[in-house]
Amino acid sequence: MRKIWAWGALLFGILYFTLPLVGMTNFSLKMRRGEYSFDAYAKVFGDPRFQETFTYSVAQALFTIVFGVLLVVPTAYWVRLKLPRLRPYIEFVTLLPLVIPAIVIVFGYIRLYNTSSWLPLTGSAFGTDILLMFGYATLSLPYMYRAVDTGLRTIDVATLTEAAQSLGAGWATILARIILPNALVAVLSGAFLTFAIVIGEFTMAALLNKPAFGPYMQLLGANRAYEPAALAVIAFGITWGCLGLIQLVSRFQKSAPPKA
Repeated sequence: MRKIWAWGALLFGILYFTLPLVGMTNFSLKMRRGEYSFDAYAKVFGDPRFQETFTYSVAQALFTIVFGVLLVVPTAYWVRLKLPRLRPYIEFVTLLPLVIPAIVIVFGYIRLYNTSSWLPLTGSAFGTDILLMFGYATLSLPYMYRAVDTGLRTIDVATLTEAAQSLGAGWATILARIILPNALVAVLSGAFLTFAIVIGEFTMAALLNKPAFGPYMQLLGANRAYEPAALAVIAFGITWGCLGLIQLVSRFQKSAPPKA
């Protein structure tokens, strides 16, 4: 009886998540009356705004990932090695973006860094890009930190550090050549989650008036019929691709031996 309920719950979950996507995909292929076609996808890919916004968001995602790695990896490593008593407080701080709405964060940024403040980041396009990257890094912080912290749990940080120091390695060398390679799979998992978050984020990019992919999806959805469905399928494909890559790198983590 339990097996029947388990299979029934699994089937319900599959249908609940896949049927809307199947229906949306079917609708996106009906732009040409009476037959299936990829006209909606062709229009989306041929739209200069799609190319501009998608390229911008990908670039922002890459910069956010680099910034997140430089911030989170040394922090998680140092907390695990030297400051274990601070772990609860660090974890609490990293969880705050999950309970503080993005609109509150971005309004705080605008208030603190407007053109009349001591650091007028919103006064230039480059400054606004930097501010948006910081916002994306804040939103992805819970996922990046959890992924890196989990990866560091699987290795003996103290022993590797002592061994490296006995060979004359400095802190930068230890982080770059010992800790990061051993936690690389966890870092990549956090990077893929960060990429998916940045690609679909709307609130911060819209309020900072930047040509990102999230506002473009909202604008297209308000003015077209078939193209938004095609764009949603593309966005789902990107997100699922990131999740698939996380599963792929997780398999490598299980089979890869620690590096010393």
